[in-house]
Amino acid sequence: MATYDLTPRIAPNLDRHLVFPSLEFLQERQLYPDDQILKAKIELLNKTNMVDYAMDIHKSLYHTEDVPQDMVERRAEVVARLKSLEEGAAPLVAFLQNPNAVQELRADKQYNIQMLKERYQIGLEQIEALYQYAKFQFECGNYSGAADYLYQYRALCTNSERSLSALWGKLAAEILMQNWDIALEELNRLKEIIDSKSFSSPLNQLQSRIWLMHWSLFIFFNNENGRTQIIDLFNQDKYLNAIQTNAPHLLRYLATAFIVNKRRRPQFKEFIKVIQQEQHSYKDPITEFLACVYVNYDFDGAQKKMKECEEVILNDPFLGKRVEESNYSTVPLREEFLENARLFIFETYCRIHQRIDMGVLAEKLNLNYEEAERWIVNLIRTSKLDAKIDSQSGTVIMEPNYPNVHEQLIDHTKALSGRTYKLVGQLLEHAQAQVAR
Repeated sequence: MATYDLTPRIAPNLDRHLVFPSLEFLQERQLYPDDQILKAKIELLNKTNMVDYAMDIHKSLYHTEDVPQDMVERRAEVVARLKSLEEGAAPLVAFLQNPNAVQELRADKQYNIQMLKERYQIGLEQIEALYQYAKFQFECGNYSGAADYLYQYRALCTNSERSLSALWGKLAAEILMQNWDIALEELNRLKEIIDSKSFSSPLNQLQSRIWLMHWSLFIFFNNENGRTQIIDLFNQDKYLNAIQTNAPHLLRYLATAFIVNKRRRPQFKEFIKVIQQEQHSYKDPITEFLACVYVNYDFDGAQKKMKECEEVILNDPFLGKRVEESNYSTVPLREEFLENARLFIFETYCRIHQRIDMGVLAEKLNLNYEEAERWIVNLIRTSKLDAKIDSQSGTVIMEPNYPNVHEQLIDHTKALSGRTYKLVGQLLEHAQAQVAR
């Protein structure tokens, strides 16, 4: 199922360290030959300072205990450079490790810089050295140390570009340590800066949004409310436009979030239009499933796509997360997806039929007759679905459901209010941009 693997599209939008978890997943799933994955790892590692890890992979790949001389020399260079950077940052690191001294810091960065210079002989050179030391620690794979130093650096840094770079680094470190709650805080902080910052070019802002959405996948699919949060972020006009312009493959994750999200949102109808518009630039079984159900009303096609969707989820590094339970592992998202996908088919099929043969419905839902009957009975019992089962004829009889005029009016009013709010926001942004010029 490597046909639907998005790693080649996603990797260029990630820090190289963030690519390793995806390669580990692909190696575990055996989607590619083992040698190919190991070579990809070495190629990534050659651009980092994780020389010991590169040496271990080289030994596994070539089944030898010997390593190339250039790796040995590179290791010596890294150790020497780390020692040099450590010495350069030592005065500030010593200050930050002194609880009594740290209490002298205030929210005013200019005051802090002046105080450090006068009382501790720590200047801008040492603050910059802390950034370089933190960055080098990150490249060595010491994500915990890097996160701490980058946090402290941002508290002292007055250069907005450097501060932004440090925030990206801290976000990457928190993701790699799987500190999902802290990573979410950093993600929101970064989004706020990207949306409010004045970029030298709109293309730079667009690229920053695309990077942010790719990095967010790690967080949203490991967070309790991630399926709601990914819709909140990706479905915003500016971010959805960025997806349609430069990263249509991200529609897979937004589509999955809509399918497994139990609260059906008003934005879903608009999203179906996006799926329809972007079919020429991107499609996979998950987006095609939605097109089958809501655009083409092709229920046989939807059933086939459901089986393919299952394989896509199992082999996707973000969707296929496994949870160990006693002696076996499960993929929770797979079960949720299939359950909700059946519900999508059932609801849509019921809207256009008044009397439905149970055998036909079972086939559409990819279940046997008994499973389909139990599933529909449970659905009628637990939801507001106005239907009944005729056991003698083996059919589901739908009661007519006429739309409530008042509810329709409220929905249209809400949509109008939302569009007005967006229009006002765009006008204000344009006015602010004109003033800034």
